[in-house]
Amino acid sequence: MKPGTPETVRKQRTHEAATKRGTTDSARWRQLTESVREMGQYTTRAEAERVTRIVLSALGGHVTGDERVALAQALPREAGRVIAAQIPATHPMTAREFVESIATRIEGATPATARWDVSSVLSTLAQTIGTSLTTRILAQLPPGYALLFGRAELVTTASSSAGL
Repeated sequence: MKPGTPETVRKQRTHEAATKRGTTDSARWRQLTESVREMGQYTTRAEAERVTRIVLSALGGHVTGDERVALAQALPREAGRVIAAQIPATHPMTAREFVESIATRIEGATPATARWDVSSVLSTLAQTIGTSLTTRILAQLPPGYALLFGRAELVTTASSSAGL
């Protein structure tokens, strides 16, 4: 192809846009994992990245439908891939079971340290994706997850649901 032809210019612009998107997306991934590092008080970003991948991969199996698509799109491409690559879970896990499943995936973790890890990632995730999408995701999950996302768990009592 000759330099300066419309086809050459178009291909060059497409390549430049893809490179810019990749850089921007890479920066968003670094920003996400840096936020997790700060929230979880991890020593290194590599440790925060490892924990982020583990928690997001577990979450990806439990968020389905439009919320799963919206979540993957709201996150940096790398995080979205981790979410989207998961096979949907066959049964919902309680928040406790979710944390315990994370504990089995992190070497040396206890339920207490896994809860810290999960909360560090999911609280950061909630800040990243915003209130509306977080609320939609929580509506799909069993009760108990809100605290992991850094939110209060609102419980409906029998008297309030009866209109008393």
